Amino acid sequence: MEMSKNAAKVRTTLLPSGREIPVLGQGTWRMGEERSRRQKEIAALRLGFDLGMTLIDTAEMYGEGGAEEVVGEAIKDRPRSEVFIVSKVYPHNASRRGAVEACKRSLRRLEVDYIDLYLLHWRGDVPLRETLEAFQFLKDKGSIREYGVSNFDVDDMEEAYALPGGDQIATNQVLYNLAYRGLEWVLLPQCRERGIPTMAYSPIGNNAAEQKRMFGNPTVKSVAARHNATPTQIALAWLLRHPDLVVIPKSSKPEHIRDNRAALDIELSDSDLKELDIAFPPPHRKVPLEML
Repeated sequence: MEMSKNAAKVRTTLLPSGREIPVLGQGTWRMGEERSRRQKEIAALRLGFDLGMTLIDTAEMYGEGGAEEVVGEAIKDRPRSEVFIVSKVYPHNASRRGAVEACKRSLRRLEVDYIDLYLLHWRGDVPLRETLEAFQFLKDKGSIREYGVSNFDVDDMEEAYALPGGDQIATNQVLYNLAYRGLEWVLLPQCRERGIPTMAYSPIGNNAAEQKRMFGNPTVKSVAARHNATPTQIALAWLLRHPDLVVIPKSSKPEHIRDNRAALDIELSDSDLKELDIAFPPPHRKVPLEML
C-alpha cells in the first residue's frame, strides 16, 4: 500500500548523527493486549501512515510484545524505509546478553531487519555501562540504527554521557505535557545543549483525570476556540512548537488520529503561549522527573 498522494509530509528534526526523525508519530501503549481489538489497532496505525505519521513508538513491555506484533502487521505492506520504528527494552533485559536477545525477539515480532531507534525503557539494576555496550554491539551489527534512553533525569543523563558510547545517545523519551512541565528547568535545556531531541510521551495525558484537568481548563478551551481546534489539538500544538521535540500521541479512533495530524498545522501566538503559561505555570525550580 502506498502512502496517500495527498498526505503532507510530517516535518522532521535531526538526531545527533544527522539522521532525520519525524516530530509527530504514533504511540502504541496498551495496544496488542486484546486480540479482539487487533484489527482496529492495525487500521488506526495504517490511517496514521496515510496521513504522514510514519514514526511508531512501541516497546516489548506493551502487551508483552503484542503491540510490536500489531506494528509488524500494520507496516508489512510498506517499504521499510518509509517507516521509523522506535522500540524499548525492559530494564531487566538490558544486560549485555539480555538486550541482544530482547532485540532479536522484538525484530521477530515486528518482522523487520532493524529497529530505527532502540531505547532503555527506564533504569533498573543492570549497570548502565553494560546496557550501552549491548546497544553499541546491536548498532555495529545493524540490528538497530540508533539508541537512546527513556525516563532519564538530569543525573542519569550526566552519568550516561560519561560512559563509553554515551556520546551516541540519540534521545531521551520522557513524560511531557501541559500538566507535567518539570523537565523544562534543567533536563530539556541539557538535552538541547547536546543536540539531543527529546521525545514526549503521554502528550495528551494518561487517564481521564489528567485529561479533564488539561482539556477542561477554561484557558485551553478559549485558545482552542480561537483556532477552531479541539483542546487536545492545542495541547499537541503547544508541544510541537518546539522544533526539536518529538511527540507520540496514541489513539485508535480515526477522528482522533486525523485531529492529531492536524495539530501540526496550528501555530500558537505569543499571546496564546502566555495564557497557557498562566494556566499551567512552568517550573521555578528543579523537581524530580515524573514518569508513568
